[in-house]
Amino acid sequence: MNERQRIGALEAMLFAHGEPVELDRLADALHAEPIQTQILLEKLQRQYDERDSGLVLLNFEDRWQMATRPYYGEIVKRILDTRRNAPLSPAALEVLAVIAYNQPVSRSFIEQVRGVDSSSTVTKLLEKGLIEEAGRLDLPGKPVAFRVTDTFLRVFGLGSLADLPPLHDDGPQEAAAEAAAVEDAPEGEQLEMRT
Repeated sequence: MNERQRIGALEAMLFAHGEPVELDRLADALHAEPIQTQILLEKLQRQYDERDSGLVLLNFEDRWQMATRPYYGEIVKRILDTRRNAPLSPAALEVLAVIAYNQPVSRSFIEQVRGVDSSSTVTKLLEKGLIEEAGRLDLPGKPVAFRVTDTFLRVFGLGSLADLPPLHDDGPQEAAAEAAAVEDAPEGEQLEMRT
């Protein structure tokens, strides 16, 4: 196969698979070295970008996935049956933001930042596959840690967490750090820190 045919084969495999595929698996199917396959995938990615294709290649570290370009999301929704998929509630979006910007985090951290019980919201996000358990934190009680998934990145059109928009001043992370500093300060200093 020449280079164009190899790129076409990669495109066909990614289209047919639908989910993220490991680079090594793509290389094996193509009978090529992983570095050669990586170069071909990057060329395909550039081709899509140069012609403003409706498709985009997402790279999740060592995995690749073909997806719809976020710009065309609204048009694509018109043809898909989205009635079954209820939109995310503001509470779910808040929890996702806390996890994405601070992961891995415990449920109690999420609740501390939000100031309300978040158990049901976390459970719903787990069911939707937008977050997953990320082991246990080295804290008293060994609480379960949560992180966002590749599905979260795909749904929000992100290649990685580095693509998240920057936090504004006094965002959730800074507010949580400030709250922790106030709680950890001696009682006489707490009043001064809050003012």
